[in-house]
Amino acid sequence: MAGIERQDDRTGTGLQLSRRALIIGAPLALTACQTALVGLSNQPPLPDDEFDYELAYAAKQEDEFKVPAINYKAFDQKYWRQVVDYDTRERAGTIVVDPYNNFLYWTLGRDRALRYGIGVGRAGYAWSGDAKVRVKRPWPIWRPPQEMIERKPSLAKYWEEGYPRGPKNPLGARAMDLWQGSTDTLYRIHGTPDPKSIGRSVSSGCIRMWHQDVMDLYDRVPLHTKVVVLTKDDASETA
Repeated sequence: MAGIERQDDRTGTGLQLSRRALIIGAPLALTACQTALVGLSNQPPLPDDEFDYELAYAAKQEDEFKVPAINYKAFDQKYWRQVVDYDTRERAGTIVVDPYNNFLYWTLGRDRALRYGIGVGRAGYAWSGDAKVRVKRPWPIWRPPQEMIERKPSLAKYWEEGYPRGPKNPLGARAMDLWQGSTDTLYRIHGTPDPKSIGRSVSSGCIRMWHQDVMDLYDRVPLHTKVVVLTKDDASETA
């Protein structure tokens, strides 16, 4: 069959769908399917030209926790959640962390990525390489590392039972723990109670995200997602 044609006999105009049109349209349809298939099936829609940032960064209630609104307009727009062009060899569905330019990318394929602004703590520069998301924790408990307790002994009370869960917890609304095989890298992608730290280098923590953004990322990526943390040289090449 050469193609499918439907003609309106009264006007001489109509819809003509040829084999050539099907062939040309196939890559576009395939691209849409590939994007839709990246990550978890119940993830939220990707930001587009009509994306409602006011709603995305509004206050929200989850269980007993109230997440405060983000004054996102006070920040450079490059740190807002958005889909961008991103040239990478990584497969779709990979998280790429660029601690030197304060961005986290979730690759979508075909040189596109969902980009988030991040804040980078001291631990965020201490490790680079490839790992996988092995643990995902909603409203995690935080325990301060011993070196932090040495600097600030008042934190010792949180070592045994941990800092209570909630928006004021240093790990915020979500945490994703990175492992290499059976080894915990101690590298975390997590929320932050300090929204002003996004786009900046800070004294503690790993990779900080606004609560609303880390919740969004959490709802997209499955366990065992590959994570690439760039070195300073790698980051300068992609900037």
